[in-house]
Amino acid sequence: MSDSKVVIIERLKEAVMRYDADAVRKAANEAVNAGVDPVEAMEKGLGLGIKEVGERFHRGECFLPHLVMAADVLDEGAKILQASLTKEASAKVKKGTVVIATVEGDLHDLGKNIVAMMLKANGFDVYDLGKDVRSDAIIAKAKEVNADIIAVSSLMSTTRPYQRELIEELKRLGLRDKFIVMVGGGPVNRGWAEEIEADGYGHNAAEAVREAMLLMEKKKAGVQRT
Repeated sequence: MSDSKVVIIERLKEAVMRYDADAVRKAANEAVNAGVDPVEAMEKGLGLGIKEVGERFHRGECFLPHLVMAADVLDEGAKILQASLTKEASAKVKKGTVVIATVEGDLHDLGKNIVAMMLKANGFDVYDLGKDVRSDAIIAKAKEVNADIIAVSSLMSTTRPYQRELIEELKRLGLRDKFIVMVGGGPVNRGWAEEIEADGYGHNAAEAVREAMLLMEKKKAGVQRT
């Protein structure tokens, strides 16, 4: 890659980190005109920029409004870059489809909202069903959109059993192998995830995104769930 293309990709990254929509649109158009691979521009430019903002957030160096602004800026750049993608390349960029919700009886959604935002910023199609959502509604939506991942959050110990209920309902319907199931939330840990036979767990948004990407890589490679 030429030095000029490297510079453009770095501008994309910095624009996201500075929450600068004008700069990201300018850099994205420069990338298209200069013939920069749009996949590389999204992954090494926009993607690394949002990753750094996410890490700052979890270190307490920035706050939720900054994360929202960074995600919005990323979307601005991604629209321009995606318009130049072929259908095959666009499918390659898409990481997967996620249906996410806070389980029945639980009205807490801040953590879930951050995870949804971070997943979207990292190339996932995300269907956020909100809070206090019944297991049957979550499964129905996952079937409707042909989701890869169902992600459910619980912020109270009294609602955590609904994560188990979701998995048991998938088994009852013969759909357990169709969806990757991820769990998270305050009273949730990896031990609980293993106990209820969830496929993945995220302690925070950054870990949830890493786990989702790893699980999707395994799925695309044909690795069976154990």
